Amino acid sequence: MASRVLDLYRRLAPGPFGRWLFSTLVCWKAPYFSSISPRIVDLQPGRGEATIAHRRRVTNHLGTVHAIALCNLAEFIGGLTTDASLPAGMRWIPRGMQVEYLKKAVGRMRAVATPAFAPHVAEAGYELPMDVEITDPSGTAVFRARIAMWISPHPPGRP
Repeated sequence: MASRVLDLYRRLAPGPFGRWLFSTLVCWKAPYFSSISPRIVDLQPGRGEATIAHRRRVTNHLGTVHAIALCNLAEFIGGLTTDASLPAGMRWIPRGMQVEYLKKAVGRMRAVATPAFAPHVAEAGYELPMDVEITDPSGTAVFRARIAMWISPHPPGRP
């Protein structure tokens, strides 16, 4: 069974403003992501892709995309990809994130998230590393993150 997030994405994405609406709904549910105005490009089990535009509100004093905006983009797509990848009965929460700033970030940023391994059903919680790479318009990696997602079963009586 697909996650509710993935089901919603699959229903909305084919429409003319579907990906925009999906991204907006995610930001409504988790308002802090609104600060970077992320846009979902693709979401499927095992892979997610999103972008942010290089605009004034995400720019630092150097004129590049701010490091924390890149972290927010990584957490946005990392969380959605985790949710879309989980088997039924499991839930997730981020526990930590290691980041590498590789190059000045200029232009539209493209983030791709992939899990280190396929998530599985388990009776006890486990850590699922979610790898996120962010590239600039030329395809050059400017940022990498590994997000430690804690995967655990839903409490009894919850879907």
